[in-house]
Amino acid sequence: MDTILILDFGSQTTQLIGRRIREIGVYSEIAPGDAKVGPLLKKEVRGVILSGSPASVYDKDAPLADPYIYELPVPVLGICYGAQRMVQDRGGRVSSLENREYGRARIRFLEQSSLFSGLADGFTSWMSHGDSIELLPGEFRTAAVTENGLPALVVHEQKRIMGLQFHPEVSHCEGGLQILENFALKICGARRQWNMETFLNRARSELQERVGSNKVLLLISGGVDSTVTAALLLKALPADQVHLMYIDTGLMRLNESEEVAETLKDLGASHLHLIDGADRFLAALKGVADPEEKRKIIGDLFIRVQAEESAALGIEGLDRAFLAQGTLYTDMIESGKGVGSRAKVIKSHHNVGTPLVERKRAEGLVIEPLSSLYKDEVRNLGAMLGLSAEVIGRHPFPGPGLAVRILGAVTREKCDILRRADAIYIGELKKRGLYNKIWQAFCVLLPSRSVGVSGDVRRYGYVLALRAVASTDGMTADVFPFAGKELLEISSAITNRVEEIGRVVYDISSKPPATIEWE
Repeated sequence: MDTILILDFGSQTTQLIGRRIREIGVYSEIAPGDAKVGPLLKKEVRGVILSGSPASVYDKDAPLADPYIYELPVPVLGICYGAQRMVQDRGGRVSSLENREYGRARIRFLEQSSLFSGLADGFTSWMSHGDSIELLPGEFRTAAVTENGLPALVVHEQKRIMGLQFHPEVSHCEGGLQILENFALKICGARRQWNMETFLNRARSELQERVGSNKVLLLISGGVDSTVTAALLLKALPADQVHLMYIDTGLMRLNESEEVAETLKDLGASHLHLIDGADRFLAALKGVADPEEKRKIIGDLFIRVQAEESAALGIEGLDRAFLAQGTLYTDMIESGKGVGSRAKVIKSHHNVGTPLVERKRAEGLVIEPLSSLYKDEVRNLGAMLGLSAEVIGRHPFPGPGLAVRILGAVTREKCDILRRADAIYIGELKKRGLYNKIWQAFCVLLPSRSVGVSGDVRRYGYVLALRAVASTDGMTADVFPFAGKELLEISSAITNRVEEIGRVVYDISSKPPATIEWE
C-alpha cells in the first residue's frame, strides 16, 4: 500500500498530519524523528514528512534528523520545525523571532509551486512558531512569504525537498488539506488506497493474531470510544472470548448506566458484567482537588476493581486476560505517549498514564485497537460496525467522568448537582436542534459560590460554566457561537430547575490555548 512516512519530532499535531493524509485516502505511518531512515524506507513509501516540535533547532538537546533524509529518492516535506531542521542541517541559519508568529497569517506567492496548486495568492495559513529561517543554504530558495515578509515556503533547487513555516494539518489553515493532498498525490505520486474498511480488515487480523484463544476484558465506559471498541472486539473474536465490564463509578451522567446496559446488550455480548463501584470511587476521591491526582486515582482504581470483580466472578483465565481499552491517539499524545520521544504531557488520561495501566502495558497485556484513530474516524468505524447514529453521535465524555468536570474536591452532592444541570443543558441543545452541530458540550461545576436572589430571599449558589465547541478531530476547537437569546434561556432553565446553582457563565476559550475539558 502506498505510504507517506511521517517523522515525529514531538509535535502535538504530528498525528494530525497522519490523520489528514489518511483523510486524503493515502496510508500514513509515523516513526520517531531521530530514527534511522534506511530501515523505514520500504518500497511502498512514496514520500516523507518531517513534523514540528516544541524544541528549537539551536537548543542543545534539539532532536536531530538522520542526514540520509536529504539523499532520499522520494520527496521530503518539512513542517515548521521540520523545515527549520532541514535548513539548519544544510548549512543555513535559524534564529529566534522578536515577535513570534502565532495564529492566522496570509501567504504571498513569490513564484508558482505545485505544493500550492489550487490555492489563491493571499490564502490564510496557521502559524505557531517563535523561530524563523534567517539564512537559506545556497541550494534553497524562498517560494512564498508571510504577510510579515518571513519565509513561508522554501524549496530545494534540484531535489524534491521543501519546507513550510506554517501548519497545513490544523483545520484553521485555509487550504491545508489541499496542500497535503498536493504533496501526497501530485508530488509523491501516492495512490488513494486507505479507508476505514481497510483499517477494519487490518484491525480484525491483528486482534485475532495477538489474542489467539485468550480472553479479552474491556472496561467499558459507555462512551463512543469504548462502545466502538466493544463492537470491534465482538466482530473480530468469538463472543465467548470477550468480557465487557461496566463499572458505575458514581461519576456518570444522568441515567447513563441504564442506557449503557441496553446498548451493550444490543451488541450481542455473551459476557456483560455490570458493577456498582460508586462508594469505592467517591471514597477514594474524598478531599482530592488536584486533577492529575484524580485521574491517577480513578485509573488505578479501575484496574483494582476490575481485578477484584474478575476474581469474584470465578471465570477461568480472566485474571490473565488482555485488557482492552478505547484509547484514541488524542489521549496518547496529550499524555505524552506519542510516537516521538519528545512528546509533551498536556494532561494524563485515566487509561494511558496511570501506574497500574502502565504495568499491565509492560506485561504486553494491553490492547488498544483504536489508538491510531481520531474521533471522526472512530464514528465512521462505529457506523460500519452497525452501531446506531444515536450511540456514535454522542458527545465525547472523559473516562474519569464528572470527577474532572467538578473543579476541586468531588462529593456525591456535587455529582448530583452537576448531573441534573448537565442533563438540562444537553436536553436544551437537543430541543433547539443544536446538539448535532456541536462537537462537545458539557457543564463544569466551579469550586466557588456567589450571592444571588431567589424571589425576595438571598441565595448563595454554585457557579456553573457551560462549554460548547465546534471541531472536526478534537485537536483544535472553536467556541460554538450561541445566539445570546439561546444562552439566556438555557441559563434560566438551569438556575430555575437546579436550586443549588446561582450563576451560569459561558466559556469562550478556543483550543489552543485552552483544552476542551477544563481538567
